[in-house]
Amino acid sequence: MGPAYKVFFRPASGAYSKPVLCAGSAREAELNPGFEQHEGVRMCKGIKASLLVILLMTGIGAAAAQSSSNQAKASGMEADVTKIKQAMLGNWESIAPEVRPSAAKNADGTIKPFYLKRAFKYLPSDRFELEVTNSADPYGAVPLARIKLGGHMLWQGPHPIAAGAQKVDFVADESYEVTPLAQGFADVLNKVASAGYALWSVNSPQSIFGKTFVPFGLKEGTNFMEYDLVYLRGDLLF
Repeated sequence: MGPAYKVFFRPASGAYSKPVLCAGSAREAELNPGFEQHEGVRMCKGIKASLLVILLMTGIGAAAAQSSSNQAKASGMEADVTKIKQAMLGNWESIAPEVRPSAAKNADGTIKPFYLKRAFKYLPSDRFELEVTNSADPYGAVPLARIKLGGHMLWQGPHPIAAGAQKVDFVADESYEVTPLAQGFADVLNKVASAGYALWSVNSPQSIFGKTFVPFGLKEGTNFMEYDLVYLRGDLLF
């Protein structure tokens, strides 16, 4: 299992006053050591170099055999998950640009970072909405692309990284769209993702939901899914 990278969040409105600290891809690394992000970029030798980086981005017999103590434990876990869900309801956004690993490497073999900010909404019935803005610089001053997706969270049980942590699959089974925010990014998309799409242009979103989208490795008829985790500790969410 790889280390989790921490990302600070804050509530997007006064209705939700708890500060939030979210974790990244500890579960991704656990399930798939070769996992690489395909959504981000870093300004290295100008915006075009960054654009290239962003493009590289659940038995009856067993249940009956449980002891009463195991059943009580399972019931307690369900109650814990219910509390986590209740605490997560609302709108949350990144306090500052986040640093994430990209698929590209520096000359010395170290992984190049990319930068993003997220706005996350957890809704009843395990629905979520997520907006990700990738930037070419660590301050978020040079936005490259905006990605919006919506769908459902599938809770998969306890995560061993910490007591109370829960495995969650985020499945974009409702929507997924991309908006170029830089002309260079739009130009690249017009070269590598033109089939089935209108001309890519700055500030013009297009849906990639259920479609083939080579830059993100998406295939027609499939939904994007990310393996992740949630962990509440006091007023912090990892």
